[in-house]
Amino acid sequence: MNNTGKEITLIIIGSLFFALGVNWFAIPNELGEGGVTGISMTLYYLLGWSPGITNFVMNGVLLAIGYKVLNKRVTWYTMIAIFFTSLFIHLTEGMGNPLDIMLGTVFAGVFIGIGLGLVLRSGGTTGGSTIIARMLNQHFGWSVSTSMFVFDILVVLGSSVVIGIENTMYTGISIYISTKILDYLIDGFDTRKAVTIISQNTLAIAEKVSAEMDRGVTVINARGHYSNEAKDILYVVINKQELFLLKKMIQQVDDKAFVVVHDVRDVFGEGFTFPKT
Repeated sequence: MNNTGKEITLIIIGSLFFALGVNWFAIPNELGEGGVTGISMTLYYLLGWSPGITNFVMNGVLLAIGYKVLNKRVTWYTMIAIFFTSLFIHLTEGMGNPLDIMLGTVFAGVFIGIGLGLVLRSGGTTGGSTIIARMLNQHFGWSVSTSMFVFDILVVLGSSVVIGIENTMYTGISIYISTKILDYLIDGFDTRKAVTIISQNTLAIAEKVSAEMDRGVTVINARGHYSNEAKDILYVVINKQELFLLKKMIQQVDDKAFVVVHDVRDVFGEGFTFPKT
């Protein structure tokens, strides 16, 4: 199967997970959601309208208006995601049963996060707030991420009139969980540490890291602003389990070294895993 076929397959699977999160866990426990899906769920609670149909109609209208802000490939993938997400929401409507509210909250977040992650990782979007945010960015220069966040918050707060304050709080927990799951699927589960080291003994530290940790070290030429002195900076990427050992090595060579540790994700290349295509 070529890459396009794999991506479309993942979008369909992601759409199914998203729909199950909505109909198995969110709606039976009267939770809300952000974006167009959240509006569809609110209309379902208020008027009994099928969330699959309203989701399809609203996203279709938004895509027709804002398709120019998406590139051709993303537009096609978004159309596929909107169609299958709406179809699966419609087909699974009424299949869920109320659970303990916390269980429903957690699993709604997990399923929706997996669904969104698979769709976005494959190069598509679920429409809705993504399209609105891109249009606002193009016409007014607003940040895409900020616009999406504000739109989703407004939808959730609006639904609180229907589902109540307590369920709105649970919705916030569900959205937080789905966001973390989404981050892991997009950025990778295996976090790494990038370490920047400024020391008077960079050569000794680099040799020790290379010999004892079998990690590559990048030497960056730099100059201090205050002292105007040229100095070397070391940059090394390690597994998080190796951080304690690296700190110990640095202290053994230079206990006055200045060290900055960064969280990084999805590292690949020599010494690490290679991405799957």
